[in-house]
Amino acid sequence: MFPLGSVLFPHMPMALRLFEPRYLKMLGDLLEDPRPEFGVVLIERGHEVGGGDQRFEIGTMAQVLEVDAQQDFMGLVARGSTRFSVRTWLPEDPYPVADVEPLPPLEWSDSLLPLRTETEGAVRKTLSLTSEFGDTWPAEVELSQDPIAACWQLAGVTPVGALDQIAMLKATSTEELLTLTAGFARDAAETISMGWPDTPDQ
Repeated sequence: MFPLGSVLFPHMPMALRLFEPRYLKMLGDLLEDPRPEFGVVLIERGHEVGGGDQRFEIGTMAQVLEVDAQQDFMGLVARGSTRFSVRTWLPEDPYPVADVEPLPPLEWSDSLLPLRTETEGAVRKTLSLTSEFGDTWPAEVELSQDPIAACWQLAGVTPVGALDQIAMLKATSTEELLTLTAGFARDAAETISMGWPDTPDQ
């Protein structure tokens, strides 16, 4: 398990720099598996360095795609796959370990196409507003052809805080996920627009 200060969504990429001995040990153990993966959870309180943090009980499995050895750290690229809930945290020896239960995957229905289109429009509008601030996905970000993957990607690129991301990650249906994503995107766009100074008269 890897507690982080950010949320990983299914079908979203994640890049990490591993330098703590316990996580280097975890990576070494993972690479003994032909399909290495680990769980990612959001830290509720505390900090990931050194341990002693409190964590949310929902997370996403991360499939390891690439590993790159650097002088001072190990670079790792992974992609979110299935969601899970934590049954219980186990003793750390030396890295975090938990007993988890997979959550059922979301299901797609073509009846959701209008909501999907509406949500995508809201997210892309918000991304276009935030583009000048950097550190966000471009408004033209390409989505998967798989409808469920695309819904998770829309949630993943929406520029909102970690608590809003957790709310989306907890969605129990695709309709709920899309509705939450659209709402958060509109709220973010409104907040950004309200923060802009009035345009002076010409």
